[in-house]
Amino acid sequence: MHKKRGLLIVLSGPSGVGKGTVRKELFTQPNTNYEYSVSMTTRNPREGEVDGADYFFKSRDEFEQLIKEGGLLEYAEYVGNYYGTPLDYVNATLDAGRDVFLEIEVVGAAQVRKQVPDGLFIFLAPPSLSALEDRLIGRGTESADIIKSRVMKAREELEMMNLYDYVVENDEVQNACDRINAIVTAEHCRRERVEKIYKQMLKGDY
Repeated sequence: MHKKRGLLIVLSGPSGVGKGTVRKELFTQPNTNYEYSVSMTTRNPREGEVDGADYFFKSRDEFEQLIKEGGLLEYAEYVGNYYGTPLDYVNATLDAGRDVFLEIEVVGAAQVRKQVPDGLFIFLAPPSLSALEDRLIGRGTESADIIKSRVMKAREELEMMNLYDYVVENDEVQNACDRINAIVTAEHCRRERVEKIYKQMLKGDY
C-alpha cells in the first residue's frame, strides 16, 4: 500500500497562551513522532549549532531569493536577520510520511494556510482573557502597558479563530497535549486523507 503523506500540524494562538510550553511538553513525551520544523535564518551559527539540525543557515541574498520564489511557508525579520520556514524541507518530510509540527504566531499561520491548505490548523486558546492576562503578568518580564496591549492583541487574534480547524483550550498543559494528540490521530483517519490510498489498492496499484 502507498505510504500516506504526513500531516503539517500548525499550532498557533495569541501571545502568552503557552504555545511554546505545550510544544516542549509534547516533544518530551516518548510517544511523540512529530518532526519539529527546522527554521531557516540569515544569522551566523552559534558555537555548537549544526546546519540542517538547529537551523538552515543562509546568506541574506539566498534568503531573499527564496522569498521571491515563494520558497518559504512563512518568514519574518528580527533584529536585522531573517527567520522562516522552508517549504522544500517541509514538503520532503511530509512526502516521507512524517508529520511536521510547526509552532508559530497567528499571522504566520494565515500565511501557511494559503500554501498548505490541507494542513491541520490548531488554535491554542486561553481559558479566559483574565487567565491570559494573569499568565503575562506572571512572566514578570513586561510592563503594565505592554501587557495591556498584548491582551488587546489577543482579543483580535481570538477573533481569527475561524481560520483554524480545531480549538484546544490550554487549561492544563498535559490536557492540551492529550487533546492535540487525539486530534492528530483522528485527522489521520479522515476519509479524505486515506481514500486515495484505497482507490489505488482497488486498482491494483500498490
